[in-house]
Amino acid sequence: MNKSDLINLLAQKRNIPHKKAEEVVNYLFGVLADTMAAGERINIRGLGSFMTKDYGSYTGRNPKTGESITVPSKRLPCFRAGKAIKKDVLQ
Repeated sequence: MNKSDLINLLAQKRNIPHKKAEEVVNYLFGVLADTMAAGERINIRGLGSFMTKDYGSYTGRNPKTGESITVPSKRLPCFRAGKAIKKDVLQ
């Protein structure tokens, strides 16, 4: 499922205009992104947790040349599924 599919499903299931469903989905995604960018964690009961994880810098290798390079530190988004989702997926 992609973003367009989610918008279409929301509009169909809730019998709302497509434009309104698109606004709702875009707003939700924006809030999630802004909250994680601020370094905060998002917990949605029954779904899971969205958070960011900090990775320190390290020395890596260019696989083509074998040259050592320093990979800078970074912060990446991650998702941890809740128990209910894990249970549903395993069945």
